[in-house]
Amino acid sequence: MSEHTGKLKELLDKENYPLVYLFKFIIKNDHQKMVEIKLCFDETAEFETHHSKNGNYISVNIKQMMLSSEDILKRYELVARIKNVIPL
Repeated sequence: MSEHTGKLKELLDKENYPLVYLFKFIIKNDHQKMVEIKLCFDETAEFETHHSKNGNYISVNIKQMMLSSEDILKRYELVARIKNVIPL
């Protein structure tokens, strides 16, 4: 576990679960990347996207019911496997 992941886990462990968690990512305007991100979440996840002014990038907001900090970190790990996705 990286130092950043450890600090995030400490913060997440302070929350009361279950809770709806908001994930945020930035990707290049690439339909395939969106498909790959969607595969990392359950069918109950709510996706919201916003295109940048020039249309080169997309901000992706995902709301998903999470049962624990481990569930949240697992989602981040799955998305981290996708090239050129920036977590916020």
